[in-house]
Amino acid sequence: MNPYVLMILLSSLGLGTTLTFASSHWLLAWMGLEINTLAITPLMAQHHHPRAVEATTKYFLTQATAAAMILFASTTNAWMTGEWNITELSDPLANTMFMTALALKIGLAPMHFWMPEVMQGLDLLTGLILSTWQKLAPFALIIQTAQNIDPLLLTLLGVTSTLVGGWGGLNQTQLRKILAYSSIAHMGWMIIVIQYAPQLTLIALGTYIIMTSAAFLTLKMSLTTKLSTLATTWSKSPILTATTALVLLSLGGLPPLTGFMPKWLILQELTKQDLPIVATIMALAALISLYFYLRLCYAMTLTISPNMINSTTPWRTQTTQTSMPLALFTMATLGLLPMTPTILMLAT
Repeated sequence: MNPYVLMILLSSLGLGTTLTFASSHWLLAWMGLEINTLAITPLMAQHHHPRAVEATTKYFLTQATAAAMILFASTTNAWMTGEWNITELSDPLANTMFMTALALKIGLAPMHFWMPEVMQGLDLLTGLILSTWQKLAPFALIIQTAQNIDPLLLTLLGVTSTLVGGWGGLNQTQLRKILAYSSIAHMGWMIIVIQYAPQLTLIALGTYIIMTSAAFLTLKMSLTTKLSTLATTWSKSPILTATTALVLLSLGGLPPLTGFMPKWLILQELTKQDLPIVATIMALAALISLYFYLRLCYAMTLTISPNMINSTTPWRTQTTQTSMPLALFTMATLGLLPMTPTILMLAT
């Protein structure tokens, strides 16, 4: 892609998110989300592969549907209450419709069906943008309106997403689909606590972005998109394989890695709010997710791949990719747990 075009598209991505962050009026927020969608569409289709074009079309249609629902919900709210302010979302029909639209935008279950399919059709860097940056603007709106939305709806979305994210990833061999289901499960953890402690949602979103960036950049470095190829990476770069296993365990939420922090704080908050059953379901759903991360770790580090493997064995050539972002994200993914009190103090 032409570097000037790429610069314009990335700037538009930044502009769309910033516009949504800064707006207090529904139309401005909607405009920011639309700019975001239109800016990422050419990035998704840039390789002109049929799968990439199909993924782009699916993504565009779902995002356009969600945007239309947001516009309809905000117009309904303005019609009923005379208010265009984002925080004044008081009409019950409008706020349920609005939450459903945003759930569709970020891929919360049961509106998640587009997410794995779209992710499978993209290259790793565009998949990284879709999993991290594209979640920011909708989450800004959800956090602003969470207090007006029915708590039962938020709890149902959160529990369903963690369960679906766990179950869906169990049988997958494609790494991008696994990361898509991982994203759905993490979104569920963020939504479940948003009505009680929005600062914990921000901490969970921040750690999710760090861990997912480390996972995607690792796969990009080792040029891997399938489980069978992942099993051959140990011979090419054993240290990278070891850190990849730890990054995956961090995504699963095992202590003493960074991924344990948001899960621990969210379970603690749910228990404080006298919701032990919800906290138990969330903890058990996290175990399901942990199983498929352990499956990846087992295939990658504890087995030697069979000689009759279908994928091409990677050459031990020097890579031209820059490894500094990967190193920084991996360090953050593995070592932020001792910083929990500081992070909590900064967030509150």
